[in-house]
Amino acid sequence: MKKYLLPLFILLACQDKDIDPPAPVHPIPSARQLARHELEYYGFVHFNMNTFSDMEWGMGDESPLQFNPTELDTRQWAKVAKEAGMKGIIITAKHHDGFCLWPSEYTAHSVKNSPWKNGEGDLIKELAESCAEFGLKFGIYYSPWDRNHADYGKQEYITYMRNQLTELLTNYGEIFEVWFDGANGGDGYYGGANETRRVDKKSYYDWENTFALVRERQPNAVIFGDAGPDVRWVGNEHGFAYETTWSNLLRDSVYAGMPEYSDLYAAGQENGTHWVPAEADVSIRPGWYYHAYEDHKVKTLPQLLDIFYKSIGQNSSLLINFPVDRRGLIHEKDAEQIIKLSKKIQEDFADNLITKSKLTASNTRGRNFIIDHVADGNNETYWAAEDGVIQNEIMIKLPEVTTINRFMAQEYYPLGQRIKAFKLEAKTEKGWALIAEGTTVGVKRILRFDDVETDEIKFSITDAKASPTLYSLGIYNAPKLLIEPILKRSKSGLVDLSIPESNVDIYYTLDGSEPDENSQQYESPFEVQNPTILKAISFDHSNSSKSEVLTTSLDIGKAKWKVVQNDPSAEKAIDEDLQTFYKSTNNEIVVDLGEIHTIKGFSYLPPQNRYMSGVISKYSFQTSSDGQNWTEQTSGEFSNIHNNPIEQGILLKNPINAQFIKLESLQTTDGQLAAFGEVGIITMDN
Repeated sequence: MKKYLLPLFILLACQDKDIDPPAPVHPIPSARQLARHELEYYGFVHFNMNTFSDMEWGMGDESPLQFNPTELDTRQWAKVAKEAGMKGIIITAKHHDGFCLWPSEYTAHSVKNSPWKNGEGDLIKELAESCAEFGLKFGIYYSPWDRNHADYGKQEYITYMRNQLTELLTNYGEIFEVWFDGANGGDGYYGGANETRRVDKKSYYDWENTFALVRERQPNAVIFGDAGPDVRWVGNEHGFAYETTWSNLLRDSVYAGMPEYSDLYAAGQENGTHWVPAEADVSIRPGWYYHAYEDHKVKTLPQLLDIFYKSIGQNSSLLINFPVDRRGLIHEKDAEQIIKLSKKIQEDFADNLITKSKLTASNTRGRNFIIDHVADGNNETYWAAEDGVIQNEIMIKLPEVTTINRFMAQEYYPLGQRIKAFKLEAKTEKGWALIAEGTTVGVKRILRFDDVETDEIKFSITDAKASPTLYSLGIYNAPKLLIEPILKRSKSGLVDLSIPESNVDIYYTLDGSEPDENSQQYESPFEVQNPTILKAISFDHSNSSKSEVLTTSLDIGKAKWKVVQNDPSAEKAIDEDLQTFYKSTNNEIVVDLGEIHTIKGFSYLPPQNRYMSGVISKYSFQTSSDGQNWTEQTSGEFSNIHNNPIEQGILLKNPINAQFIKLESLQTTDGQLAAFGEVGIITMDN
């Protein structure tokens, strides 16, 4: 019998070797894109002239003498990034204000004319060396827009830009990503012209030849931009990708700064012509640059964890920004939070139950493509179905009944993105129960769901562009994370604190001290009319766990405020409801504060609805004691408010006593009448 079996085994083995891999489903990633996908998570550093001018977008008229960090330490940046699990750092070598962090031969507006290191410093060189020391990749952000340069808008500037890029791409070793910002054209200093300059975003920069320069000098670097060509912007600055996120993009239809990009192209397209995967960028604070008044606004661990799951967990890479402070250090609060995120991610994915499970697939292409490959930890092996077999079921039998709340899937994306729809089910005492269903998978998809007790999971691929592939699956039981309380304040000044979890108590303080389980326990809404620092925690007595501290600055209550406007809906601008807004008819809002206050600044929240319109980009803030005679206290721009529509806080040079305020829109982001989500005054010291 043996003499017949041996030839049979040989024949079967030979037949299996003849089975080819699935044909690629185009577009597919290039070699440089494949290398970049392995990084997944890296750091952004915004540190430049804006750090010292306390702005987000400088005008370009700043003096190099302002740039003077006292303790600059790029090794500290690299150390924090490494400990956080990041794979690289991208630095703002030149932002819109035109100041250069290296001693460029082509401009005086650089570190060589600053007091830092007596003009002998080269921050780009220092950071490149620190990244190499800590085993990190090094990347460059370069703003095409330059509000300082006299020739911006002319052909001479393109020569200048390419000369600077040549310096950056030649003198600092290997660069993994070159990051081009999509913001370009507008008001600026422009060598003293102090005017508005617009450029043709499609043609001015001659991107084809600019990209060719990058390819020549750094052939392994990926190029980031709205249209790629290698990596695309995710379309928002929240750090979120989408439930449906394709790595495919109709690249030739997109250009940098395209107004409709976020709505039409940011999520990618199933029929996209080029592989241009998404990169989600977000700052660890509200702003991209350091502002001392945001020290208590560093994102909490639950917020950062949500960003992780909605970016990397939704087919995107993640770029988290550190607004390095005026010392030249990543602030200790920022470092603390990013390390917490790293530890929590490790905790959530510590034990992959798939490695202890029995796997079966409804269809398999052959021995070289068996389902067990999704659990072998080898990214070169993968499961694949036979050609034409779109719908597939993967059965996962756990060793015993287990609690699970996370599921991870990864396609074998070197052959293209395929899966269009899937569902996840768990076997329970009542039969098969639907846990989740979705659309795209791509490089990585992570599902979060409530605890499920089961010993068998079914992952069904219900639709795909071609026969599907998978190179990794994961099942996990992530420990619970207690979130901080949620705060709402009414116009009357009532403060409401809540928490989604049951059997959890809330404790708070109103004197700036740190709360614990011995602090005042929250039982019902309470009134706060005067400026107060509120701090609160959630506390679970069953296991003595507590959340991070919620810290909120509550300014003057609005109970006495009235809008001096004929339109009753104008009250929505001062109702303390973040979901409402007032659409003006005359581009301004006037508020009677009810009594005289010492005003140190004002705040403006743009509408928070899905399709924002009338977002103020340039403003005039005026005050009055009688509502008739007005004095302008400040005017300016809300930099980057279109991409980062957060509350804007503007401080006055000098406090002013007034009872009436007027916020006037001089320009909106879309040319429509101004809209006001919420307007407030600042009376507290930062």
